[in-house]
Amino acid sequence: MVGRLICFFLVAFTVVQSVRAQGNPAQTSKGDVALRIQRITKEHPRLFLDAAGFDALKTNLSTFAAGRMALDRLLFEADCAVAEKPLTRTMEGRRLLGVCRDALHRMTVLALAYRLTHKPAYLERASRDLESVCAFKDWNPSHFLDVAEMTLAVSVCYDWLYADLESGLRARVAEVILQKGLLTSMKHTGWVKAKNNWGQVCHAGMMAGAFALAESHPDLAAEIVHRAIVHLPGPMKASFSPNGSYPEGPGYWSYGTDFNVLAIELLQTLLKSDFGLMSIPGFVETADYMNFVTGPSGKTFNYADGGMGRGPGCAVWWFARTLKRPDLLVAAERDLLVQYCQRRSKGGDRLFAFFIAWLQPGAEDGQIKTPLCWSPGGMVPIVILRSSWNPTNSVFFGLKAGAPNAPHGHMDAGSFVYDARGIRWAYDLGPESYNGIEQRGMNLWDAKQDSDRWKIFRLNNYSHNALILNAALQCATGCATVTAFSPEKEPTATIDLAPIYPGVKTATRQATLRANSVLLLSDRLSGIAAGTRIRWQMMTRATVDTSRKGVATLREQGETLTLKASCASDVTWFEEDASKPKAEWDSANKGYRLVGFETVAPQNGSVSIDVQFIPEP
Repeated sequence: MVGRLICFFLVAFTVVQSVRAQGNPAQTSKGDVALRIQRITKEHPRLFLDAAGFDALKTNLSTFAAGRMALDRLLFEADCAVAEKPLTRTMEGRRLLGVCRDALHRMTVLALAYRLTHKPAYLERASRDLESVCAFKDWNPSHFLDVAEMTLAVSVCYDWLYADLESGLRARVAEVILQKGLLTSMKHTGWVKAKNNWGQVCHAGMMAGAFALAESHPDLAAEIVHRAIVHLPGPMKASFSPNGSYPEGPGYWSYGTDFNVLAIELLQTLLKSDFGLMSIPGFVETADYMNFVTGPSGKTFNYADGGMGRGPGCAVWWFARTLKRPDLLVAAERDLLVQYCQRRSKGGDRLFAFFIAWLQPGAEDGQIKTPLCWSPGGMVPIVILRSSWNPTNSVFFGLKAGAPNAPHGHMDAGSFVYDARGIRWAYDLGPESYNGIEQRGMNLWDAKQDSDRWKIFRLNNYSHNALILNAALQCATGCATVTAFSPEKEPTATIDLAPIYPGVKTATRQATLRANSVLLLSDRLSGIAAGTRIRWQMMTRATVDTSRKGVATLREQGETLTLKASCASDVTWFEEDASKPKAEWDSANKGYRLVGFETVAPQNGSVSIDVQFIPEP
């Protein structure tokens, strides 16, 4: 294992050095950007692919099975888009984002399908959709993600179909990109210095618009592109540093990182430099992130505001091509692409048209190089323990540290997910609907201790696989840290939970993955008031049998998991229905239940709890 880890990090270091671009993003001058923009070809298309690139793509897709499947799926989605109703400016609460995302999916799919087939129906429908969204009174700049995604959608469609659009429409679209996209971004600037996914998404969208109009508005293009180069390091450092993790979880990793790579791809293909962005600590390393956080069940470790599902990822394919690491695709990505392409349901990934260009043959049977265990540090530390990459008999455990008031944070310090035998046994319920909470007048985004956010079941610690003391909330400003990690022999990790539980002298949770695939989860607390009730709990969808003393037996899909607990007092396991909403604003959690037990702190104020997770042999 030591040799494998050393090899992995040597490769990562070598790649970082090889992709280090000229200069420092913060030191890039607007004059240099302006000179580079003057050298951009005046020909369209040029965003992501030029005319020769489209011709090569058409040939390339026909040479390997995944490419042919992807082309077939693209044409299916384009045919569905032709039959869709026109896009309308329909708000959902304070957001137009759903419409903007529909536009991004529909118009890029139609534009790419037309470039590859020249089928008139695709051009006609894309033109109608351009007419529709350009007629909107605005693209909702008060929620600037909406403007960013719509600007990307319209700019790419405009660029890819430039020569075939009716001249009057082409002129109108260019003017709308300018007015509702680029100039609006110079007035609504609250997102410019954002250090989360907003910075990644919005800068990418506005750069696409700037490059689409570069020949007619070179000075404005230079200002917008320079602004992005200077400010993208903010969210990139906050998100990926030091070793490639992501504070907002895998759902937002896909969002922020997908747009981040789109931004870098634009810079590399049009300005011939990434201006040092790829050398930002953690960015190259984050190529392995989705492999790390996806369990053998196929579900992700979905901490923060994200679902556990995973589809094929634009950024993963980009990293595989850019870093010459097809091994990134072996664990899950190729299978996810096949599953996606085989579906015949309407809708789809709104960035599908982009990563079709990054598909590549080969490495179907290659070796996975991502290490089994990981503790990346960062703003929101997590730990991954995994026994093997064999999905049928491996054990996967994800443990969460960090602070509840982190971006999109939950009260989930010490919480975990657990897979064995290809089944997810311990779950995170994921986010609550943003719009549903906001429409009630509740302040979803205030993370103070007494805020509305912590009244929501899915977000507070009552729904998470964490210790609960005297039925109290975790401390919103406390931050749990990883204090020990070893990936060798029997991998183990320890987190310090004391800052999360005020009044506790020490509190640690340690996980050890033994060679026999038994996971031992050990909790140690001291300095707590005698009589404090300590609740150990786990969210599951399995059926639960608590008839045996000290043991809970879970069954799911014909498999069995035994939870065996020991502490100073006798353990009586409980099972609680978690499916019904706890309050009127909570969503139902159909099929979920809590399994756990309680104990009471003795006079000496010290408590030791050990729980073994024993999968059926």
